[in-house]
Amino acid sequence: MNRKKRHWLWNALIVLTLVACAFAFAVHYKNWHKIEKGEFRILSGIYYQKIPLPTIDSIELVDKLPEMERSNGFSWMVKEKGVFKDSLTQTKVYVFVDDLRQQKIRLVHQDSLKVYLNFKDSLETQKVFQTLKQELLAKLNDPN
Repeated sequence: MNRKKRHWLWNALIVLTLVACAFAFAVHYKNWHKIEKGEFRILSGIYYQKIPLPTIDSIELVDKLPEMERSNGFSWMVKEKGVFKDSLTQTKVYVFVDDLRQQKIRLVHQDSLKVYLNFKDSLETQKVFQTLKQELLAKLNDPN
């Protein structure tokens, strides 16, 4: 019985592919956010938004995403992430949704840029919403 030996290059390629897939899953697994130095930052894999807090025009909780066309991104089970195009206004919409069944934060900044986001934990979504709402109210109450 003559057994063929697989070339080491193919073995390395298989391992690298598995590592790349595991890395892609890990970085898109959840949304990471940070509020500091007057900016709200949200990251999920290759999708990243840095929003200066003074540019936030409105913030609200919504139950459902509007009709949109996907420019790039992905949907998988209850996750929806990427860059979409609003079918009514034809503007870019950034979506960072970890659970489509829960409420989402709809954030409008710089007059027309929209971001929809939520987290796996609905309490974390509520906490971020309250923090951003307080920042918006502070901006509105500030006479400068």
